[in-house]
This record gives sequence, structure tokens and C-alpha cells, in this order.
Amino acid sequence: MTSPAEFLHQQTRRTFLGQTTRGLGAVALASLFDPAHSRAAIAQEKWRGIISPPHIAPKAKRVIWLTMAGGPSHLETFDPKPKLAEMNGQPMPESITKGQQIAQLQGQALKCLGPQATFKKFGQNGTEISALFPEIGASLDDICLIRSMKTEAINHDPAHCFMNTGTTIAGRPSMGAWVNYGLGSEAEELPGFVVLTSAGKGGQMQPIAARQWSAGFLPSRFQGVNMRGKGDPVLYLSNPAGVSREQQQDVIGAVNKLNAQYDVRVDDPEIATRIAQYEMAFKMQASVPELMDAKGEPQSVLDLYGCKPGDGSFAANCLLARRLAERGVRFIQLYHRDWDHHGGVKEGVELKAAEVDRASAALIRDLKQRDMLKDTLVIYGGEFGRTPMSQGGNGRDHHIAGFTMWAAGGGIKGGVVHGATDEFGYHAVQDIVEVHDLHATLLHLLGIEHTKLNYRYQGRDFRLTDVRGHVVKAMLA
Repeated sequence: MTSPAEFLHQQTRRTFLGQTTRGLGAVALASLFDPAHSRAAIAQEKWRGIISPPHIAPKAKRVIWLTMAGGPSHLETFDPKPKLAEMNGQPMPESITKGQQIAQLQGQALKCLGPQATFKKFGQNGTEISALFPEIGASLDDICLIRSMKTEAINHDPAHCFMNTGTTIAGRPSMGAWVNYGLGSEAEELPGFVVLTSAGKGGQMQPIAARQWSAGFLPSRFQGVNMRGKGDPVLYLSNPAGVSREQQQDVIGAVNKLNAQYDVRVDDPEIATRIAQYEMAFKMQASVPELMDAKGEPQSVLDLYGCKPGDGSFAANCLLARRLAERGVRFIQLYHRDWDHHGGVKEGVELKAAEVDRASAALIRDLKQRDMLKDTLVIYGGEFGRTPMSQGGNGRDHHIAGFTMWAAGGGIKGGVVHGATDEFGYHAVQDIVEVHDLHATLLHLLGIEHTKLNYRYQGRDFRLTDVRGHVVKAMLA
């Protein structure tokens, strides 16, 4: 960190060198620039994104991604398997599992574990999903079930990394950061990418690292901002005791002027980010308390979600997600933890379903009532699924070869099932959707051709979908 004395000395030296070595030519060149368009000034302006106009007509304006962290079992939720129930307790056919990657069941006798939940028909098409999700079932006509998901990482952290960034290599930008960079945000006083986390009961608590919503090598202004649903929404955002908003504004102004002078000397784009973030933090001091205050919400809405605002629950976060979407936030990601059921999958999924079913469906209905579902893309799912084979007699191991996610709104075709797994729920076998395909489809609905959203870093172009990914057109309305 440069000391104030050293900073002033360097400024003086910079001025001297600029006048003596660059001379009149440098002065003349400087006069051509409009100070209002300096990088420091631009940093204080609202980011509009680099994709303008959109590559294709957008169907969605924003994304709400409901992450069920820990790997929910598709076999107790959205993918009924009568054959697996029939084979309960019997050896898993070797033809299904031979040569396949398995997380913790290596070398063990692989026995089938039938679905630990009953399934019911919902929607106009009579689609079967677990009876533990009656509210989602009641909204099934607005949902596209994707029963043919595949991923590449079999352990939690790399699997989250792959789902969020399109690679298991840490340090790449998350999908929310890519979208924020590409499109900017409609929010005036809130970040373009917001993350909310919650935890409940009935599983192993998996840590969620902040790198999952990192900007990676993109400028850090595009990273996700983690807002807490309980207590202070954003740590260190409030003014210290005895400091008024006017005094804080004076401090922000002075700091940003110093940063702007420093930027002239070192030419570092992260300084422009720092200026923008100081400005955003100052705006959030006023906007965040208003966002979190749900007293203006009618009781009917609170009853719809089944939440108590401010309790940090998944239900309260779903309501916050809707409020963030209303205020123009581009990408909102909710993490709900404890879906890791290596044992007690029956009881565990029952607890989890009770925590997320009502609120997830309420979000869809609430958006629809406000005429926002048509341009809000809602995606639900975990980082992978669970094995058809039992672990410890009543649990399931991690599984990457086939699992279920769902999507609604924002140009998604509702009331349909896309893809399928085999009769054991092991392999995705029909209309397979890989993670890069899901990312490509998400970007397509936002008006972005996924091969054209690139960022050059260390001598090569990078993108969210890497060198793969296809838009799943059958999912589109």
C-alpha cells in the first residue's frame, strides 16, 4: 500500500516527467480528451454491458437460479422409476455400472435402492413427480422438467464450480458475472448479480465458497454480492456510529478522487472497479434497507411463500429474489444447502421438500401474477444427482450420468418433459442436456449468442461455454 507521502512524491515526479519527457506533444494530446470520458468518470456510470444490441431477440431480462446445494436425488423428486422399485435390494446390473465413475461406492456390492417416495400425476399432461412436491406439481404447466442432465464433476466443490463457471478449474468467471458483464443491469442502486444463501435440516452441510460467484478474470465489479437474509444484509455497509450520510458522501468523493489520480499513474482497470464499487456501496446504504423491509408486502404474499421476512430461510430468500428482480437486478442466485444424503435419503428429502416446495412454486406464481414470469428465467437444480444404488442401506452416493433440473418462464416451454434417463435412472439416454448446453440456452434466452460473449485473457479468448454448448431448442416456447 502506497503511503500518502510517497503518493504525493510520485504524483510530483509523474508531473515533472510528463512535462519534460513528453513535452508539448503530450500536452496537446491530453487536450483532445474529454475529462468526462476518463476511465474514472466512466467507472461511476451505470454499466450497460458489452452486448448492445442483443445478438438475437431476448425472451428473458433476468435470471433467478435456485441452487439445491449438495446434490438432490432425482429418484425421490422428479424422475419416477418403477423398474428400480421392482429391483429394490437386488444387485445392480453390471452392464449399467461397468466402467462408470463412482464417488464413494468403489469396490462395494452395488444394490438397487427403490425410490423412497411415492409419485403422483400433475398438470394437464399428467406428468409424474414426487408427491412431496405438490406445490411445484400444481405449477407444472409452467415448468419444463429436464430429466436428462449430465455433468462432469463427481464431488461437490468442483461440481458447483462446473455448474457455475463451465469448468472445474477454479478462477474462471461465474455465469452471473458473465451475464452481468455482457448485459449490465437495470438496477440503479443495487448490484447486477446478487447471491442469497440458506440452510435447513436433513443432510450434510456442504460449504459454499465465495469463488462460486466470483468474477474470475473479469473485472471484479461483475462478481456476485452475497446478501445475508438474517442480520446485516451486507457486512460493513452501515455507517460507523456518529457518521452522517453527508459525511460519508464526502469521504467517498475524496477517496474516489484519490483513486482517479492513482489510476492516471498506474493505469490499472481494477482501480476503476474500486471507484465503481465505492459508488455502489454508497447507493446500497439507502437501497438495501428498503429492499429488505418487507412490511409493505400484503399478508397474502407472505402466506403464499410461507415465510417470515428476515429469518434467513429459503422461503424468505425467494421473496427477496422477487423483490430484487423487480428492482432490475440481472442475475439472482439462491443456494439452499443440506441436500447431501449419503444416508437417510427418505427422511432427508422429505425435510428438504418441505423447505423448498412451497416457496419455489410461490416464486413462479408471484412472478406470473405480476406479469414478470414471461421475462424472468427461473432455473432449479443441484450440482449433480444421486445413485440408483444404495449407500449404507438407506442413502445414495453422488451421481453425474443422469439427473433432473427444471426451468420456467423467460421463453421456456411449460408443461413439458425434456429428455429421459434409463429405467434405473442411471444414464441420461434421450435428448441429453450437458451443463454447457444449459448455459448456451440461458444466454440465448437473454439475447446472447454464446459463442460471441468472449473475454481475452492471457493470450486466448474465453467464454462461459468454453468450446462446447448447444442451444436446446426443444425447451424453448
